[in-house]
Amino acid sequence: MLLLIGGAAVGTSGCKARKEARAAAAAKAERIAEAKADLLAIINDNGNMTLEEKESTLSRIKAMNIEDAEIQDLIARAEAIVSREREAADRVRGNTGAKDESKSMDANTQLKTVFDQISSARSTSDANSSIRQALSMFASPETPVLIIISQSGNNVDYDEPTTIKKYLEYLKDTNSRPAAIHNLEVDANGKIKEVELIKNY
Repeated sequence: MLLLIGGAAVGTSGCKARKEARAAAAAKAERIAEAKADLLAIINDNGNMTLEEKESTLSRIKAMNIEDAEIQDLIARAEAIVSREREAADRVRGNTGAKDESKSMDANTQLKTVFDQISSARSTSDANSSIRQALSMFASPETPVLIIISQSGNNVDYDEPTTIKKYLEYLKDTNSRPAAIHNLEVDANGKIKEVELIKNY
């Protein structure tokens, strides 16, 4: 009888251990799946996430210390993207004591370079990477873009208004020569809040 009771106790203990192991494995798989989805959201982002959101998400995932080769590879890719966008944003922002005019001038140069990169990109992947970099310079992907089609004295005619995200996608899809940058308005944080271009003919 004692042997039977002891055997039952061992069997119950073993069953409980298996359940706990399965639960732990399921929890780990769920953490990996969530981390993968968040990292891919950063990597494939097309202007829907702010740079601060990407940095916060990446920091949170790294703190989880997930031992998974695929996750580690995705972290490295996301880090490279976030690093490039941060560098671009810092270049646009410039020194904190700089005047708005100097910020605008710096943004003008950076934006022209990125426009050229997108329109001459050799692949969709390269173009999308440049678009992500460009969008980090703006207050929002919906930042208005005004394109001058004719000007006579104080009379200015504009093309149909668009947004910076749509204009960048247009450059990617058509490989068109970018319109000349006429004027940029920059907010207190160094982000571009309005773009005025001159259409090429």
